[in-house]
Amino acid sequence: MSKTPKPTGSPAAGREASAASSSFPSGAEGAGFKSGFACFVGRPNAGKSTLTNALVGKKIVITSSKPQTTRHAVRGIVHRPDAQLVLVDTPGLHKPRTLLGERLNDLVKTTWAEVDVIAVCLPASDKVGPGDRFLVSEAAKVAKTPKIALATKADLVEPERMIEHLAEIQALGESAGIQWAAIIPVSATSGFQVELVADELVKLLPEGFALYPDGDITDEPEETLVAELIREAALEGVRDELPHSIAVTIDEMGLREDRPKDKPLLDIYANIFLERDSQKGIVIGHKGARLREVGAAARRQIEALLGTPVYLDLHVKIAKNWQTDAKHLRKLGF
Repeated sequence: MSKTPKPTGSPAAGREASAASSSFPSGAEGAGFKSGFACFVGRPNAGKSTLTNALVGKKIVITSSKPQTTRHAVRGIVHRPDAQLVLVDTPGLHKPRTLLGERLNDLVKTTWAEVDVIAVCLPASDKVGPGDRFLVSEAAKVAKTPKIALATKADLVEPERMIEHLAEIQALGESAGIQWAAIIPVSATSGFQVELVADELVKLLPEGFALYPDGDITDEPEETLVAELIREAALEGVRDELPHSIAVTIDEMGLREDRPKDKPLLDIYANIFLERDSQKGIVIGHKGARLREVGAAARRQIEALLGTPVYLDLHVKIAKNWQTDAKHLRKLGF
């Protein structure tokens, strides 16, 4: 991953920082070149993160069958000869039950107000419900921003069901006062119409210069990406009530100094935080077996992402009721 300084903060701040920087190459930019931000929104587990990874071409956002996996806005960068498309994957909009949930919803709505295009993900495997209607009605309030609808998880349904779903999406937009710029069935898993989604998003971007250097696929710090991959590994196979209680922080991360340059080893010391002592045994497992599985799975993903052998040291700690405690939320990066 490139170490070139990158825009941080909101999409708007990123655009301003890029415009002011002379270090970013112009590449193939010229008349008609487009650049800008698009965000994927939807209910939890609507396929937003999987689609982001498919468009970027590399895993930068963790995915899980557990709802509300995404906890912050992750930017993925798609480089094309005619455009640079910056995708902002946001947490799923949901009815919050904790202070963390309220902050995640605030993050989603702030992102909506600052992007160039909003792409609403409505999984074809589910009927349109109250959560979708609420989501679309909220998106409609960002009146001047163009919107497309994506019928995600198209590989999971028969053509007859897809036809019904597309009609439901059209009616949903009409009832909210939204005129969809496009309605696209897509499957990030099979690759069905993923490139078409990119084409339609690019059509709606403004003309401009590249916002990030060639080759960059995200502006997330490596420590954040590593922490998320550890959390993804910890989420697999745990009880339904546990995923929301898991948070991960990186204490220390760096190349081991006594190693030859042709045999590097990246040392990572990380903490998995839980809310209650009773949850500790679930994550650690009998004689530490489950924690070793989490470490092995996370290490494989981290090595694939960074291209460096990894030594991973994990510890499980308790931050009591951290989802509802403002002090703990600050310490954990929320």
